[in-house]
Amino acid sequence: MHLSPHKNFSRSIIIQLFLLLMAVYYGPAFASINTGDVFDDQPLSDDLIMPDWFKVSFLDLEEDLNEAVENGKQGLIVYFGQKRCAYCKAHLKNNWGQKDILAYTQKHFDVIHINIRGQKEVTGMDGNTYTEKEFAIKYETNFTPSLAFFNRDGKLVLRLRGYRPPYQFRAALEYVADTHYRQEPFDEYMARAEQAFSFGKETLNVHDAFLPPPYALDRSRFPADRPLLVAFERHNCHACDVLHAGPLSDSRINQLLQQLDIVQLDMRADTPVLTPGGQKITSRQWAEQLQLDYAPTLILFDERGKEIIRIDSVVWFYRLQNVLNYVISKGYRQFPTFQAWRQHRQQ
Repeated sequence: MHLSPHKNFSRSIIIQLFLLLMAVYYGPAFASINTGDVFDDQPLSDDLIMPDWFKVSFLDLEEDLNEAVENGKQGLIVYFGQKRCAYCKAHLKNNWGQKDILAYTQKHFDVIHINIRGQKEVTGMDGNTYTEKEFAIKYETNFTPSLAFFNRDGKLVLRLRGYRPPYQFRAALEYVADTHYRQEPFDEYMARAEQAFSFGKETLNVHDAFLPPPYALDRSRFPADRPLLVAFERHNCHACDVLHAGPLSDSRINQLLQQLDIVQLDMRADTPVLTPGGQKITSRQWAEQLQLDYAPTLILFDERGKEIIRIDSVVWFYRLQNVLNYVISKGYRQFPTFQAWRQHRQQ
């Protein structure tokens, strides 16, 4: 459902006010990251047009990879998108819209576009055939844009689900092109890269919905009454601040949060945690075990401690509201993927 022009105008004003407040609060630090990362995430009114530099492909990925290697490239990027995805538009504009990122991508990779709702035939690296929609499900594409990076051997070495800001996307490209995946996981690589970004804030954000310690989250023996949301955050985290100043300050989001159990964990601290599966661990160890490479990461668990879905990328009002409704309504019981649930609701 699309907003009326009047509501779209009101939302635009709200976003502009938010940008102004964040710029006042952070000063140059906010502008240096990218104010383009703040956008209205309602579905677009018009279809996106894919860049003309994307590889023209018959969607035989092994054949595409062979051609990329023959041309001296380091691998293949499979770009999963949707026609009216605001996050896809932001990625195409803020990442591949920058000359240095575009040039680096074209030098080291060929890019193949997959429409996650499409019906074209795709031949995967495993030699099996799928529709575009089936192929997107195979790679657990809950959110668009999502990118799968394959190296010269056809091995999946990195997967980014959802929109990432330019400095992180640059790091992802370099991580694969320079084969850093042979030495370390992406979260460790990103942790070093992010040391250059400090906003001088040494405390986590607060929220009325967060439960206090001790964090006894075990649901493996006795089911809980409500789903659980675990927010992994960290100090000096610009994206965490944006999440709290934006979506988590919205009254509609807060009404939904009241129907969940919510805890906030510092992903780089040694806070004791009893996980939903009953494991005694620290928040740092748990984040490493979950292979988290983005802060904030929001993970939702059902009443028995099984992970339902995670958001490990930039998220705004519309997407977060839908994900919370997917969990609260128990839509995941009927629809195993978030995209299948969304498509059903739009019919």
